Amino acid sequence: MLLAIITYSCNSLKKVEDNEYLIVKNTILVDSAKIKNEDVRSLIYQKSNTRLLGYPLRLNLYNLAKENPDSLYQAWLYKKPNRKKRLTNLLSEKQVDRLGESFLVKGLSLWLKDIGEAPVILDTTKTRKTLERLSAYYNSKGYFNNSTTYTIDSTDQNKKVKVDYKITLGKPYVIDSISNDISSKAIDSLYFLNAQETFIKKGERFDLDNFNNERERLTSVFRNSGIRNFQESSITFDIERDTVRSADDQKMNINLNIGNLKKRGENEVTTSEYKVEKINRINVYTNYLSKEDNTITDTIFYKDLDIYYTGKFKIKAKTLDDAIFFKSDSIYRDIDKIRTTKQLNSLNIFKYPNVIFEEDSTENYVNTNIYLAPKPKYSLGTNFEVSRSNLRKIGVGMGASLLIRNIFKGAENLSLSADGTFGLLSSETYQEDYFSEIGGEITLDFPRIWFPFIRTTKIIPNYTLPKTRIAIGTSFQKNIGLDKQTLSSVLGYNWSPNNFKKHAIELLNIQYVRNVNPERFFDVYTTTYNQLNEIATDEDISVNPSYFNEDNDLTTPTEIEDGVTAGTTGFINDVLNGVIPVSSTGLTEDDYDDVKSINEREERLTENNLIFTTNYTFNKNNRDGILDNNFYQFRFKVEGAGNLLSALSGIIPFNENDDEQLLVFGVPFSQYVKTEFDYVKYWDLSRSNVLAVRTFFGIAIPYGNSTNIPFIKSYFAGGSNDNRAWYPYSLGPGRTSALNDYNEANLKLAFNLEYRFPLFGDLNGAVFADAGNIWNVFDDVDNEDATFNGLESLKDIALGTGFGIRYDFTYFLFRLDLGFKTYNPAEIQSKRWFRDYNFANSVLQIGINYPF
Repeated sequence: MLLAIITYSCNSLKKVEDNEYLIVKNTILVDSAKIKNEDVRSLIYQKSNTRLLGYPLRLNLYNLAKENPDSLYQAWLYKKPNRKKRLTNLLSEKQVDRLGESFLVKGLSLWLKDIGEAPVILDTTKTRKTLERLSAYYNSKGYFNNSTTYTIDSTDQNKKVKVDYKITLGKPYVIDSISNDISSKAIDSLYFLNAQETFIKKGERFDLDNFNNERERLTSVFRNSGIRNFQESSITFDIERDTVRSADDQKMNINLNIGNLKKRGENEVTTSEYKVEKINRINVYTNYLSKEDNTITDTIFYKDLDIYYTGKFKIKAKTLDDAIFFKSDSIYRDIDKIRTTKQLNSLNIFKYPNVIFEEDSTENYVNTNIYLAPKPKYSLGTNFEVSRSNLRKIGVGMGASLLIRNIFKGAENLSLSADGTFGLLSSETYQEDYFSEIGGEITLDFPRIWFPFIRTTKIIPNYTLPKTRIAIGTSFQKNIGLDKQTLSSVLGYNWSPNNFKKHAIELLNIQYVRNVNPERFFDVYTTTYNQLNEIATDEDISVNPSYFNEDNDLTTPTEIEDGVTAGTTGFINDVLNGVIPVSSTGLTEDDYDDVKSINEREERLTENNLIFTTNYTFNKNNRDGILDNNFYQFRFKVEGAGNLLSALSGIIPFNENDDEQLLVFGVPFSQYVKTEFDYVKYWDLSRSNVLAVRTFFGIAIPYGNSTNIPFIKSYFAGGSNDNRAWYPYSLGPGRTSALNDYNEANLKLAFNLEYRFPLFGDLNGAVFADAGNIWNVFDDVDNEDATFNGLESLKDIALGTGFGIRYDFTYFLFRLDLGFKTYNPAEIQSKRWFRDYNFANSVLQIGINYPF
């Protein structure tokens, strides 16, 4: 289709009539300076056709459509006398008529028009309206004497024009004086208490946006200072321009008016003076909209709350008090209403919390009525999925979860979940042809920071939506890799001071990983096995013949009878113990180093892991809604592992293994410090075109009881959300090339740049550049090609570029990206650039939602 567009409809004037002109460019010149500001350019009535990388794709799609497919079909049908008769005999008269409505005859043209874009034809009436818009815009910025004009340039090509909008601003008006006329005494005093933060300042240029911002600011100040029913429409501004003075002395006087409260009755509008209101009674109805009898039978008085309920009282009064931020005899504040509603929703035990205020008979007091409808105590959820991969012929997954709300009457929610996946293996690596993975988790959430003997509300107030989570989970794998069994437990806290910041602390995160079948190592990690086998089968090296099978390859533990040493194990032991010495038997120093490295990797990946960690994560995101494409987000995380156990070793004597590592329950615990920085920035360019950038840095440093990082805590490169020109785990470390089946390290740098643009309908496109790599640093890896050695290692940063398409399903986005290896550090220095830059070596990545 793209080829057809380029060759057949590359003439963008195809549907431009003789007396019409296609607008190809609009330029706004303000005092001869070109304006690129999207807010200003959005004022243009007739925008030129959109372009994809400079090419008018949607216009040419539209040009492919036939203007009158019905007439063209009829003309074709009757062009030859017997054509309709032959078609009618072959099909039927009804089917011949339907053929004219088919997709190929008519539907294709309608579809092309729908996804395409009609040519933008010059209309000078709309051009003049654009000038009016531009003049009004600069009026709002204080340039009341601006003058506008436009010119049309059609000299480049026939029937194509460029429109230049020219604005001469003149001297702006500045604010000379500010006065006020405030009807309410309460409003008057509040205004002067908060006047220093005003957006309207003497001596500054007039800007209508400042007046709108000032109106919003004052409304917020008043509503958070006791004026519950303040109306923003009560604020008006009188603006006087001095038109008598010279053009060099253009000033204006501003008068702020704040009127009284307007109340609309049936036949008239009455006014009353604004007054500061205070909270009197706080009534809480906990069974509102309940299916049971709504008659109030009991009341509980707790601090400032009057709690009304029917039947059994199912929630602690203190929990409600912590979630409600109104206090008797305090002034009304809008922020208290917002915080109360958010906290009640966050408890996840009520639906539709509703806060209503009623004027009290006592002057300047209001009663607060809070209506709560309880959610069901139990909620059951299920899921089902079918999957397939290169290792699995088919897998069927099932899961169920049970949520028990308010289990201890303090809005504590208990969640029980279990899931399992079962299926057939496609690999012939294992004797069995099936696999299974089952797991479960128990989670308890508290709507507060639970910490024994310490009161945290002064440090972390209730309005920050504090939560405590206690979780314990386990999983069991069979015939998947080394068949891991895991046990994890978490005690964590999180809170959000506002909509843009979030803090999370995992005070204790315990992970225990047990490898059930470590003897499968060389069957699972085939790349590592091939490296070892290649050394052992060298004709110059003398190896015990019993180490080989009938195919003259090293045997592995799963291939031999119990009690017999496997070829892989025997060969490694013979090399490391000197039974096969270096040089005299053909074994080189490099071979010895490779065998030693393979042995260390085997020990590392087959050993059981016990990880005690504490971590803190800070997130900041200034995005204002899902339509905001001008924002940034920042994440910082720091994690420490093993420090508590190391401290306890001075009190409790732990056992040690041969490597002098301390053992807990017979397992050496991991000790390291890890930190990460992740920054994402979006720029909204124009017309839904977005430029997005991400930078990531992460490092994990082992020390004390560890000389390396556990595999599950290390970094990898490549994949649909990382460097898309490489598959996951296939990039690095450093300038190495797929040394292992799963390549990982403890230092990572990543940089991503992506330009996103609309294509047509819900289909979007993107071009991207991904750079980064992983390295080993401060651990027990000796390979210089895989380690970070200062700034010179930055030349090992890989670069992948490519393009992708995304289809927006509203609730999620489906993504296809095609990445090309632009700079591959695994190649020799002279062949790193564009060595594999072709479709044969490209990588197709499938993802859900944007990569960042």
